[in-house]
Amino acid sequence: MLLENKNVVVYGGGGAVGGAVARGFADEGATVFLTGRNLDTINTVAKEIGAAGGAVKTAVVDALDEKSVTEHLDAVVADVGSIDVSFNAIGISPRGLQGIPFTDLPVDNFMRPITTYAQAHFVTAKSAAGHMIPRGSGVIMMNTPEPARVSLPLVGGMSVGWAAMEALNRALSAEWAQHGVRSICLRTTGLIGTPVIDVVYGLHADAVGIPKDQLIAAAAAMTHRKRPTVLAELTSVAVFLASDRAAGMTGTVANLTGGLIVD
Repeated sequence: MLLENKNVVVYGGGGAVGGAVARGFADEGATVFLTGRNLDTINTVAKEIGAAGGAVKTAVVDALDEKSVTEHLDAVVADVGSIDVSFNAIGISPRGLQGIPFTDLPVDNFMRPITTYAQAHFVTAKSAAGHMIPRGSGVIMMNTPEPARVSLPLVGGMSVGWAAMEALNRALSAEWAQHGVRSICLRTTGLIGTPVIDVVYGLHADAVGIPKDQLIAAAAAMTHRKRPTVLAELTSVAVFLASDRAAGMTGTVANLTGGLIVD
């Protein structure tokens, strides 16, 4: 049990990434505090975790709202005594944001992912660190796809927002690692089989005028393995990096792109 006796908060816990990572954390012994803006969605994930024998609690939390986040974390600490891991897996709909040339993209639509991702990750990280630093331990975690690093067309402000997350990850580590709080980003390819990436590939395929399956195959061919990252791979690495066995890793990006990006 890599995460036995650990208390983990997951933001965006009703989504594909947040739900998968939350299940993985629970399977390794963590108590998972699952949050999101839609209670029905996070309760569905919580029921699955509970049915598998995991420990889970849910709460409606808006990761963009500092008051909402801090009040929830204060309640968690009052309940169980600590927060060991904060994993922010929030996402926003790509509709109106991707598959559109820059020349046709409204400024507000360009800025939305930049401001949303930067604000939400700063709010959740700052709030968690307020509890972690006094204890001298904790892990802040996030997930980005490959456009955070490589230049791809028609991604709009998403790539800028994801790059900002990776820069924030490094900055958090620079300030907090000396106090025992690690910051880790996991970078993947587009996660085939998730609802959001299905929409993304559809938008891009329509924009360039090719079938979606052809676009997916072309993206997979760019990797060394000739296939994209899958949720199970992201989850297993997230579990390890959240554990004490990864104590030497901070301020870095774990590269799960299968060779699409070679570091």
